[in-house]
Amino acid sequence: MTPTVRTSTARRGLLASMLLLGGAGCAPSEAPDDAVAPPGVVTELPLPSDPISNTPHFTLGADGAPILSWTYRDADSVASIRLARWNGTGWDSTRTIASGRPLFVNWADFPSVTALGNGDLAAHWLEREGTGKYAYGIRVVRSADGGVTWSAPVTPHTDGLEAEHGFVSLWAEGADRLGLIWLDGRKSAMPDSAREMTIRTAVISPTGALERERLVDARSCDCCQTGTAATASGRILIYRDRSEAEIRDIAIVRQTDSGWTAPVKVHDDGWHYPGCPVNGPQADARGDTVVVAWYTAANDTARVLAARSVDGGATFEAPIRIDAGDPMGRVDVVLDARGRAVVLWLEQRTPQSAELLARRVDFTTKARSREQVVAATSNARQSGVPRMARAGDTLFIAWTSVQPKPQVHVGRMALDQ
Repeated sequence: MTPTVRTSTARRGLLASMLLLGGAGCAPSEAPDDAVAPPGVVTELPLPSDPISNTPHFTLGADGAPILSWTYRDADSVASIRLARWNGTGWDSTRTIASGRPLFVNWADFPSVTALGNGDLAAHWLEREGTGKYAYGIRVVRSADGGVTWSAPVTPHTDGLEAEHGFVSLWAEGADRLGLIWLDGRKSAMPDSAREMTIRTAVISPTGALERERLVDARSCDCCQTGTAATASGRILIYRDRSEAEIRDIAIVRQTDSGWTAPVKVHDDGWHYPGCPVNGPQADARGDTVVVAWYTAANDTARVLAARSVDGGATFEAPIRIDAGDPMGRVDVVLDARGRAVVLWLEQRTPQSAELLARRVDFTTKARSREQVVAATSNARQSGVPRMARAGDTLFIAWTSVQPKPQVHVGRMALDQ
């Protein structure tokens, strides 16, 4: 994987002066940064995770309660995938999703859990396949008892090749099925084929049968996270695309009655980059309002941007700049009860340190809050990808510290303004 593009220290002053002007193709802010109330102060919660842990991920259970999953390593560096549910006052007992398997553990490509329409839980992880460094496949399991027991694993890709399959996003498909999108590297394992990633989707039935496996995009960025959200008009999928000219902008496809639409750009950043930034987009939706947040370094200017659609992702307004001048990206986004976006990202502060920041954005007035510091962290890869979940008027945030060893932290903040 190629490291994320960084901006030089000398540029920080220039970038800071551009914050209210936006980057190329960005609309200017029309209100000062204090015109919107910032997210609340973060209160760190007792940890459900183990002393050596990373790759946090959130989902909401059928009852709306946050469920946190993470990767644990024991004293012998054997990895397990675990979860715990927030019960309103603390974390329920930790439950193990997978252990004792040849797990492929990576800071950027991590396991996840989602709640299905019938109340079941589904989870995925990555497992080594063959001897290649990046030969690994996806495994999907289901639990009907809140994570106490799990089904036998199902593999959603049918190529049977020793190649990369990962960067998965899960969703509930109807009452009892599971949908998923992933990056699929089967083309790179075929003779005389270019090393290219593709975007594929599939649906898994309650019995584990594979349905509707589809190719969505024949050429995508190599190792950026995918994202998904449900709108009133149908589901959307987002990911970083890769053109023949090595333009790596964010693409969206929409689910319609006739299937998935052709990919289109969320915004024409024009980021030419002959490598993978390992920095994917995220999205949230409420009705047909969709907000997508992402990192770009187009025109040699690192930025975190967010854009809104009010027609289910068919078209997007010009993006608003989110970062504070020297972003690392690794974004997440949720919508609050009033449809405003809270964007989370990492901002570099020194050559070794970073801060996890959050900012609220009102797309109707084009106003941003001042940034809220969530936590101090490292700019190392092992600080991972922070994640959020909104439960009512409370925002839960998970991140990873790296010293003395990786450790997942969880905090919450009020979203009542």
